[in-house]
Amino acid sequence: MENDKFPKRKINRLKSWNYSNNGGYFITICTDNRKHILSKICVGDGFPVPQLTKTGQIVDDYIKNINLKYSCVTVSEYVIMPNHIHLLLLIDNNGTGNPSPTVGNIIGWFKYNTTKSVNEKYKTAGNKLWQRSYYDHIIRDEKDYMEKLNYILSNPLKWIDDEYYSD
Repeated sequence: MENDKFPKRKINRLKSWNYSNNGGYFITICTDNRKHILSKICVGDGFPVPQLTKTGQIVDDYIKNINLKYSCVTVSEYVIMPNHIHLLLLIDNNGTGNPSPTVGNIIGWFKYNTTKSVNEKYKTAGNKLWQRSYYDHIIRDEKDYMEKLNYILSNPLKWIDDEYYSD
């Protein structure tokens, strides 16, 4: 029996796509309730630059270690904003013979471990770090890749106009 009290969640995965396929994926993950806990955007030499908080540093360490957990995955670029992160993930399992992890596996591992590390550091067991789910975009070609790369690189410059911006 369906419960009409809650709106239906939008399914944001492409049903016909295998998310372990070789290719590029643009990912956005927001903090729980979009709390500004990962960085502050500071102007240094005229250019806005994210200054990581201690929580943001933990997140940064895990981003840098995704390829250690999943050898066929590379994070080609990323940015840690105050209340969200953007990642460009590349999966390349050519010739290894091992099955590739899905994007969901990668993000699940990342979210679980960052949350666990932050809660251990601050003795805040049970606190949520991330909102449920994440946004993904399958990179279609070189032009699409360059657009997403430029979006990531310019995100701090456009923070005030960002859809996730709040005071």
